[in-house]
Amino acid sequence: MRIANVGGRLKLLIADRAIDVASASEGRFAADPQAVYEVFDDFKQWAAGQDDHLDAAELDPASLGSPAPAPRQVFAIGLNYADHAAEGGITQLPEEPTVFTKFASSFSGPVSVVRLPTAAVDWEVELVAVISRTARDVDLEHAWSHVAGLTVGQDLSERRSQLRGPVPQFSLAKSHAGFSPTGPVLVTPDELPDPDDLEIGCTVNGEEVQKARTADMIFSVPELIAHLSSVVTLYPGDVIFTGTPAGVGMGRKPERYLRPGDELRSWVEGIGELRQRFVAR
Repeated sequence: MRIANVGGRLKLLIADRAIDVASASEGRFAADPQAVYEVFDDFKQWAAGQDDHLDAAELDPASLGSPAPAPRQVFAIGLNYADHAAEGGITQLPEEPTVFTKFASSFSGPVSVVRLPTAAVDWEVELVAVISRTARDVDLEHAWSHVAGLTVGQDLSERRSQLRGPVPQFSLAKSHAGFSPTGPVLVTPDELPDPDDLEIGCTVNGEEVQKARTADMIFSVPELIAHLSSVVTLYPGDVIFTGTPAGVGMGRKPERYLRPGDELRSWVEGIGELRQRFVAR
């Protein structure tokens, strides 16, 4: 199953057509895309019978928003690919996930214009998981059953403020307006041949700067859910940015950052693509 936020309304996608969920369900499910995660199991059952619905409309990519636009909690994982840790000069891999947060006010849809607050904004393509069920002390075997679906994300990062001062400021540096684009759709794990092994990458002005497979993650999606839920309660609609592979601008010599006029394209196999254009503040 694939769903999308189209103009602020939840849509069920079938081929290249979009069914308005609130209308088709006669109000059983709300139009608000975030609300569906509270009743996701019921929604999946209903959606399975909608293949022949006659009121589907063509999908307008320009109107897509974040598939989970207002989560209660946003988790982000640092150093979750060994090659990314290495390019930052870190040789000892973490024994448990490195966790910080991004603030939901930084969320945007998959196609956006981002203002650059400084000359040190970096790219970080990531696989993003959205939670479907309240999760507490979930074991690995059952972790995927708590995932509504996967989408593509960018953890855009302002490196100067991130690293300035006596301690890092990860959360603020990664939460400027437009710094968390996600989309274009949410794909349930059963739609993917292997949700644990997907190609991921991004380009800047057509030049490939990151490319890897999510199987290279140090901590898989189930491992992240198991770890997080051992400490906090995960709620339906919560979002997890699962980390980025090597190829970020800060890891290059010389360092390279996004400039006004640059176009960043980010993708995950089987899910789709983000497209960001950058302008001066």
